[in-house]
Amino acid sequence: MKHLFDDALTQIKMLHDTNEHIMNFGKFPDTLEWAGLPSFAIPAAKLMSTDTTLSSHEYEPLRDAVISPWQYANWRETYRDTNIGDDFLSRFACYELFGHQGHFHSETMRGFLVYSDANLYYPWHHHPAEELYFIIAGEASFATEGNEAKLLKPGDTVFHESNQPHNMHTHENGVLAYVIWRNEFDTAPVLTDRLNA
Repeated sequence: MKHLFDDALTQIKMLHDTNEHIMNFGKFPDTLEWAGLPSFAIPAAKLMSTDTTLSSHEYEPLRDAVISPWQYANWRETYRDTNIGDDFLSRFACYELFGHQGHFHSETMRGFLVYSDANLYYPWHHHPAEELYFIIAGEASFATEGNEAKLLKPGDTVFHESNQPHNMHTHENGVLAYVIWRNEFDTAPVLTDRLNA
């Protein structure tokens, strides 16, 4: 089982070594220790594993590597105790590959894999951490407060400043993204109530 996470981490490290936007965002952690987290299943994880809309020609090895451990991942339920709704919770998935709560432990950066099913709206939210999204497969529209939404496809990135409200909306395809947090990353995201009212 650990070898699946090792393969995912190897592919992510290669991305850090070759993508200018990711390199500029921050250095890949020097030391990562296997944390041995227990698996925690959610419905959206299985949905992701069979999603045929996650096309990605250039990043197929990366896509396949980060999806492979889906049965063993410790999936997060960040919005379980909010009013976001059961439809979102059943079709949105996230696991932390590395970080202080990840499958590999790091205190300098957090790296997540995030999946959203087709035709799903991820409402306005914000967090103290600075964030970079890298689209691995599929596509989605991303918006930040005061700016029009932009459709991002594999290889595209979007940066979110600290506490900058943003949202995401998939259309006919789902999306799989690598998401990195730096600085003040101990606080979980919260829904931006004034924009979701």
